[in-house]
Amino acid sequence: MDAAASPTPALDRIRVGSAPDSWGVWFADDPAQVPWRRFLDEVAEAGYAWIELGPYGYLPTDPARLREETARRGLSVSAGTVFTALHRGPAVWDETWEQVSRVASLARDTGARHLVVIPSFWRDDKTAEIVESPELTAEQWHHLAVGTERLAREVRDAYGLTIAVHPHADTHIDTEAHVERFLDATDPSLVNLCLDTGHYAYCGGDSVELIKTYGERIGYLHLKQVDPAVLAGVVEQGTPFGPAVRQGVMCEPPTGVPALEPVLAAAQGLGVDLFAIVEQDMYPCPPDRPLPIARRTRAFLRSCGA
Repeated sequence: MDAAASPTPALDRIRVGSAPDSWGVWFADDPAQVPWRRFLDEVAEAGYAWIELGPYGYLPTDPARLREETARRGLSVSAGTVFTALHRGPAVWDETWEQVSRVASLARDTGARHLVVIPSFWRDDKTAEIVESPELTAEQWHHLAVGTERLAREVRDAYGLTIAVHPHADTHIDTEAHVERFLDATDPSLVNLCLDTGHYAYCGGDSVELIKTYGERIGYLHLKQVDPAVLAGVVEQGTPFGPAVRQGVMCEPPTGVPALEPVLAAAQGLGVDLFAIVEQDMYPCPPDRPLPIARRTRAFLRSCGA
């Protein structure tokens, strides 16, 4: 190393992992996806120690079996994921809680401490059909805020998990304005954010600025980049998220935006322990594609100090 060069600062508050999403897994059961044993083998081979559960039912749902399968590969679970439609009000609570309970129970019983909450899509994730307005009414915003706070309390009390709400393309929490409105409407002691750098960039947001402005609300990270050239076409054509992924809008780091080094540095500067889970949307993808990308991405993150 050049004597004048500064060593890469250690990101000792950042715990890096990956997820089934980076292996092209979007659904519990789909012949286009790699089998779960191959995912576990390859994510460990790529150098990761942490994983998420992915869609419920993709990995074994018996906690003892899943603990055995992950432990013998040197893996631990950081979080489970649920989709909710809490903006629809109290009528959807029972259905929501039934789904959340399954995932939260498995997450807790496999040692996870987080539950990532993704708002429901206003476009169908398979057909891209518009199923409801992309803009919420004032009443729906109220339902979303109150319902999310209730979810946070009940998940904490019943399962000991903290929730992290995930802004996501083609949902009602997507753009900078929508994210800020949601954060300002919810209790900071209950509701944290899962900042997905790719989705936030996809929707025009600046991850570093969000960390600077709402740092105390960042409870979890997803690391992802978008290809700006593909994104420009997606925006111009109004392409739904699913087809945009098939066009390659989510790309391998460090070839896209946002640059992850300043995001990780800003997150480290918060002074709290954070998971940073790599998620490169690639559904569907050839089964031999994910592992080489995962190896290169892990090497890149090591070069950043993570």
